This record gives sequence, structure tokens and C-alpha cells, in this order.
Amino acid sequence: MKSLLRQHLVTTAGWSSLVSEFDQWGEAGRVATLWWRDDDAVTASCRLDRLVSIAGDVPISLAVIPALADPRLAAWIAHPPRSPQATRLSVLQHGWCHTNHVVDGKKNEFPSVRSCRTVEYDLTAGRARLAALFGTRALPVLVPPWNRFASCFLPLLPACGLGGISCVKPRRTPWAAPGIIEVNVHVDLVAWAGDRGFIGQEAALGGVVRHLQARRLGEGDNDEPTGILTHHLVQDEATDAFLRRLVTIAEEHPAARWLDAAEIFADAL
Repeated sequence: MKSLLRQHLVTTAGWSSLVSEFDQWGEAGRVATLWWRDDDAVTASCRLDRLVSIAGDVPISLAVIPALADPRLAAWIAHPPRSPQATRLSVLQHGWCHTNHVVDGKKNEFPSVRSCRTVEYDLTAGRARLAALFGTRALPVLVPPWNRFASCFLPLLPACGLGGISCVKPRRTPWAAPGIIEVNVHVDLVAWAGDRGFIGQEAALGGVVRHLQARRLGEGDNDEPTGILTHHLVQDEATDAFLRRLVTIAEEHPAARWLDAAEIFADAL
């Protein structure tokens, strides 16, 4: 096993830091957990085909925009292009229609200026539409667009049929509100402030290793799996190459494991 990993390192310069981090988890008798969230899904496409091809049997959580979801996406998820080992796909609720309701400031579909009534309507409608399209694959988990959601609306989620939320950056607590589990992503591979290409291997790998290390050393929430965020609609070849190496190295290391969203949000189901 180690010889295979070292062989990969010869041809993937810079990845020794990740393998070393996994090694330290293993030496401590622990397993480093990861998960993969992909945002803005609306319909089947060649880009989604490529994503599942890269993932192999690694589970992906697709954040689907309910109001824009094409029924063909449901058919594609039910029978995606198969790699030798089929990808496990889950559906999370990406807001309602991915519309910005902030006039001046950072984009947000659910800012505090909206009324509780309209927010509750949007969330309930989104949950109902995804459940109708995707059945049990649609988990009761909200992924707010732009990873922003006014905290004053958190108490509304259970009444809307939602038991979980996923944003970005390390969580402060496992429970965003009573009955609402929070599991975030930590490394967004898109350079949004730049050319919307890949953030680069150094930044991406550094982000993964830093979060894993913080968890291992007790400087972060050890129970929150390290989350990778992709956006298949803008994903470039450099991002693809990074993901292929990450998937290969993590799958081959005995102290690393990819988690399915149903495991992560079990308390929300």
C-alpha cells in the first residue's frame, strides 16, 4: 500500500504533505474523513458526466436549485453514467431559485430583510419539489446560495421539512439551531475573485491539509469531515486533475475515508 502511495508522490509533486497528514492520523489510530459537495446543479450535462467519472465510487452531494431543476436531472441521477464502481449521489436543497435579495451588499437569497412568511414559503416549496423529483435521494439539508443564510431564519427550518444546513468554513457548533445539524465545506476550488478557474494546487492542498491538521490537533471540530466544494458548471481541466489525484490518494490510504451525505446528516433524516 505504501509503495503505491509513494509511487504517486513521484509523479504528483507537492502531495507529500497530504500523505504525511493521513499517515499521522493512521499512527494515532484514527481515520481522516472527507466529503464532497458540488453546487448549482439544475440539469444533466456532459460536465456532470465528467464529474462522476472523476469521482469513481466516491460519493458526491449535489446541491440542486429546486425552482430550476429539470426532470431530466432526476432521470440522470437515477441512472448516471457508470464508472467501474458507481458513484453514490445525494441531493441537497440549494435554496429555492438562487435569486439575490440584497440590493447593496453581498449576495444572499435569504437575508434578514425578507419576511419569515416568504422565506418559509420558498424553503417549503423547494423541499417539496426536490422530494417529488428525487425521492429519498433528496435529503432534508439546506445549502443556501452563496453560503449565506440569516440566522434569524434558522428556527424556520424544521417546519419546512429541513433538519440540516451546509455553508462554508469550519462550523462553530454541530447544531446551528435546535434540531438543525450543520456540516460545512472548507475548500472551494474555484477562484471566484479571479478568473473563476482553479485556485491552484498549493492553495487547494494547503486548505485540505490545514483543516485536517486542525481537527487532528484538537484545534477544530474533529467530528466535522473536511469538505471539498466544486462547481461543475465552471470546472476546468486543472480542477479535474487535482480532484483525480485527491480521490486516488485518499482512497488508497488506509487512514482516509470519503463519507456519504446520508452518513454526515444522519441526525437530520
